[in-house]
Amino acid sequence: MTIGLNAFLFVAGMLFSIGFFGLLWKRNSLILLMCLELMLNAINLMLIGFSKYNASLYTEMGQNQPMMGGYLFVFFIITVAAAEVAIGLALAVALYRKHHSINVHAFSLLRD
Repeated sequence: MTIGLNAFLFVAGMLFSIGFFGLLWKRNSLILLMCLELMLNAINLMLIGFSKYNASLYTEMGQNQPMMGGYLFVFFIITVAAAEVAIGLALAVALYRKHHSINVHAFSLLRD
């Protein structure tokens, strides 16, 4: 049994929408970072699904070359996500040390 492209897109769309609405509704900086990670992982899942679908099309046509484009983008997105988490957690720690809160509205107070 193979998983079709529709299943990849449905799960990725659900993950992306959960992350997007979490970004809109929550004001805790750690939850915002988790929502961003959820959105990036949804994009990764879509890229992997499209790569798998594209590779299956090429094998049906008789070409036996691996299609690695989507997988390479996934590695770049994971690298960017790791950098984003490192910077975001550093900002959250700085915010908590200064104001004893990790509310997003207090970020404008870090300029002082």
